[in-house]
Amino acid sequence: MALYEKYVNGTFNNYEDFKKNFHITVPDNFNFAYDVVDLLGDTKPDKLALLWCNSSGDERKFTFSDIKKYSNKAANYFTSLGIKKGDKVMLILKRHYQFWFAIIGLHKIGAVCVPATNLLTEKDLVYRNNAADIKMILCTADGDISDSVDACESQSPSLEIKAMAGGSKIGWHDFDTELEVQPDTFKRPTGEDDTNNDDMMLLYFTSGTTGYPKMVEHDYTYPLGHIITSAFWHNSYDNGIHLTVAETGWAKAVWGKLYGQWLCESIIFVHDMDRFDPIDLLNKIQKYKLTTFCAPPTIYRFLIKEDLSNWDLSSLKEFTVAGEALNPEIYNQILNHTGIKMRECYGQTEAVAMVCTFPWMQPKPGSMGKPSPEYDIDIINENNESCTPGEVGEIVIKTDKGRPIGMFKGYYKSKELTDKAWHDNIYRTGDIAWKDEDGYYWYVGRSDDVIKSSGYKIGPFEVESALMEHPAVLECAITGVPDDLRGQIVKATIVLCKNYSASDALSQELKEHVKSSTAPYKYPRIIEFVESLPKTISGKIRRVEIRGNDSDKAKKN
Repeated sequence: MALYEKYVNGTFNNYEDFKKNFHITVPDNFNFAYDVVDLLGDTKPDKLALLWCNSSGDERKFTFSDIKKYSNKAANYFTSLGIKKGDKVMLILKRHYQFWFAIIGLHKIGAVCVPATNLLTEKDLVYRNNAADIKMILCTADGDISDSVDACESQSPSLEIKAMAGGSKIGWHDFDTELEVQPDTFKRPTGEDDTNNDDMMLLYFTSGTTGYPKMVEHDYTYPLGHIITSAFWHNSYDNGIHLTVAETGWAKAVWGKLYGQWLCESIIFVHDMDRFDPIDLLNKIQKYKLTTFCAPPTIYRFLIKEDLSNWDLSSLKEFTVAGEALNPEIYNQILNHTGIKMRECYGQTEAVAMVCTFPWMQPKPGSMGKPSPEYDIDIINENNESCTPGEVGEIVIKTDKGRPIGMFKGYYKSKELTDKAWHDNIYRTGDIAWKDEDGYYWYVGRSDDVIKSSGYKIGPFEVESALMEHPAVLECAITGVPDDLRGQIVKATIVLCKNYSASDALSQELKEHVKSSTAPYKYPRIIEFVESLPKTISGKIRRVEIRGNDSDKAKKN
């Protein structure tokens, strides 16, 4: 019996049984670090927990007793630096194995983990440090992210401690060296120093279109919500080997690289890569005999461009996909090559798996699936009425019976943003969809124009703000353009200031400007210069009209 079954009642025969009878029992003062990691470290010490490798051929294996030991060392390490319950610690660790030591160590002392990507720039970091009162940053030695941290320090009054993993630097703590000298035992705090279920455990930044990224607050019950993600969507199982292709700075990493997998006692496989290479990935699947795999459609698009018959993929039992609607061509090619029916899912940083194609269901390529148990999901129209089959509306979570396990507590430090999205016991996801006669949900788009490109969520506001810093730009609008490889690519529609003329050279200059002033993956791959932007009577830019014009042009071509 896998550990997650301790928290779930019974087994299920079909979706209807699952939807009606599934329930998660949440104990008092649940803490994933003690109640899952340490428990498995004590009862199954030699059981493999983490299998890590990189593109250079290095490999590390960690048992649950190893994870317990190193997370104890990490808890002692953070404590020795003055980190205590409630302090915010940002982790910028890519896919390095130190991430697992650090995040579990932070859970043990009750500090708040703030995962972040190494693609952030100085400006991004300044905003995040000040918005979340970041006290410490632990970051990778790879690349130049440490230089950005140094540059933001003078503008980040709450930042007191800088530590580096995988290298050393003057003025920084050496995480690896200092970790090794720490005691490998850590006693769970008691009284007010211990965690409770309502305490903040994780804080994620998520992009929007009307302002800077919002801060999503999750409590200590959040990991239990990922029982659904791992056991009933990924179909992870005891001693299976699961890979989710996600960097630890994104919420998808804890969906597929931590909580649910270890609750299922599945081995987490980590490929610490700098750049995605489909051949390298296929080689890893074959060599390590992975059993379950999850990635956005973009990754699958690259995979099916290779001759999959050159690899032995027989160890794989499940392909799951999320992040964008799945193209039927990808589904069919994977099915033809492997015999596996891919299963889609929909969720948000604010929640866990909300709508999925569960194991008992026949997949419909392009459909997210059906609502998850524990979540009262619906699609409603502008009158807050449930949509009829085929009617397009907004996906919502109804919370009149309580906040479901795995759902966020609110947007940190912003009652205004929380109340705007979540009021009258209805949380509005901002995502538009419809359902068919069989109850399957079909994604239409994001109501607030967030662009999804290669698995990244890109808020137009941040890119527009970067472009507006350039002297040539008078006005601009950022939209997404469909792309066969990336799902969407970023397009900038720009009105130039006087004394500037449209040219290929200026277009390239603007692209480089965005790369240098915000995370590089956000830069516009298409730039169109126009005389004016379409606007509403109140002066708001009509991005929907820009997208419509692009669609009309594409049809004519």
